[in-house]
Amino acid sequence: MNDAAVVCREMRCGRAVSAPQSVHFGQGSDPILLDRVGCSGNERSLFNCSHNGFYKHNCDHGEDAGVICSGQNEIRLVNPTSRCCGRLEIKNNSRWGTVCDNNWDMKDAEVVCRQMVCGRAVSAPHSAHFGQGSEPTWLDNVGCRGTEYSITECSHGGSGVENCGHDKDAGVVCSSTHKVFRND
Repeated sequence: MNDAAVVCREMRCGRAVSAPQSVHFGQGSDPILLDRVGCSGNERSLFNCSHNGFYKHNCDHGEDAGVICSGQNEIRLVNPTSRCCGRLEIKNNSRWGTVCDNNWDMKDAEVVCRQMVCGRAVSAPHSAHFGQGSEPTWLDNVGCRGTEYSITECSHGGSGVENCGHDKDAGVVCSSTHKVFRND
């Protein structure tokens, strides 16, 4: 749980709820970066925790670790094939909703990509490029400087205050290509 606490804090996803082991979320395919990770729980990054060294391991993808966080300031990019590009949705009062594309630009997308830990912003699509969401629309007239840690820190008209339809849902494309893995 100490390792999971560091990951959740680093990703700005609230507190650690659990640390599933043994490929709970499916096996990865990329090289194994870390093994024998030992965090005290106070480190700023997983890389600051003790470990055997980068790419030094005696395990396989059947031992891939996972993390479940509480999801503080939850956002997601809705796309069936990648978690790092798609229609932007925000969770507010246990309900997912969209963001209107009025004033939507690359600075806004940059904040989302950083918050999602998905690299740099590549584009900030308008006009429901990734399909239309459903009610409610949580944010409109978002104005980020580009340095904020969370999209909710950017200026906006107020939660739930909007004047657009879902044909104007905002999207984001980030440089990372984290694929979505499913256990079907």
